[in-house]
Amino acid sequence: MTVQSARLGRLGGNVFREEIDAFYVSALSNIRYLTGFTGSAGHLLVEPGRTTLFVDGRYDEQAREQASGVEVRVSPTDPFDVLLNEVRNRRLFRVGVERNRLSLAAYERLRDVRKKIRQLEGAVEGLRAVKSAEEIDRLRKSALLNSEVFESVVGRLRPTWSETRLAGELEFEMRRRGAEGASFPSIVASGTHGARPHAAPRPIKLQRNSLVVVDHGAILDGYASDMTRMISLGRPSSDHLALVDAVREAQQSAIDSVRAGVACSTVDRAARKVLKEKGLDRYFVHSTGHGLGLEIHEAPRIANTVSTRLKAGMVITIEPGVYLEGIGGVRIEDVVVVGTDGCEPLTPTSRELRIL
Repeated sequence: MTVQSARLGRLGGNVFREEIDAFYVSALSNIRYLTGFTGSAGHLLVEPGRTTLFVDGRYDEQAREQASGVEVRVSPTDPFDVLLNEVRNRRLFRVGVERNRLSLAAYERLRDVRKKIRQLEGAVEGLRAVKSAEEIDRLRKSALLNSEVFESVVGRLRPTWSETRLAGELEFEMRRRGAEGASFPSIVASGTHGARPHAAPRPIKLQRNSLVVVDHGAILDGYASDMTRMISLGRPSSDHLALVDAVREAQQSAIDSVRAGVACSTVDRAARKVLKEKGLDRYFVHSTGHGLGLEIHEAPRIANTVSTRLKAGMVITIEPGVYLEGIGGVRIEDVVVVGTDGCEPLTPTSRELRIL
């Protein structure tokens, strides 16, 4: 039995309890997880004892090579039209869909064919939340590459570089070292610009003697990494240094709380408690972390409103931050694997402020 056939079996064991005849998978990341197909367009129809991948002519050879054990239907026209025809011809009257992934247009087209549509949320994502040993190994290698990229680029950084130059150097170095690309647009934010958690890099020189937020990730063998580190060109003020220390302490507190059985909200509160003691909690404006794997944001979400309990094998980020308008921002982020008695950090780079 292949990895993919085992995953399809687990999926079927869950979704066919919902009294449906077939389950339509529309998210490409979920199709990849279930079949191994990595193309940028395709549709998957899962039935009891039968799974069909619908693609157009661009992916004929690729689909047959990657999606072994799955029936492949190649169409010169829109493969979704072929899928809809098959739903009619196979007399599949009750069809399940990915509620959180399907476009309204696709839903309406499917509804024109079959009125009985069951909206299921997170059916595949729930399987993906706990990683296999092979997936963890891929994530470890992705994190290592991402850290090596940081060390290489920061090691040759010059005061003349702009935020966009630093971001571009990071993403070029990812490709040079074998990554498929960046897992998200790299964030480089210098000085007061760092007060924006998702600041877009600007064609402006890195500000001297102030904090610079550097947040980047690579995709290697399909799996994403994610890391945020703080650097400074010259020594920043004592107030800035205190902010870095506070966030690093909050992050360590959250990491120390991670283990199987602990609620996501508990991990989030561990970080916020430290920042509250220092009067900084109101400047922490996002959740403490998120799962990652084939996508940069996956289940579970590490937030104070999420009661989901961590399971061994989940891979999550821990990334508290503080953002002060007119002053700047600090975020420190690592990837960890949840274990039964704690967690294993996958990010090898030092969390200390890098003063250049």
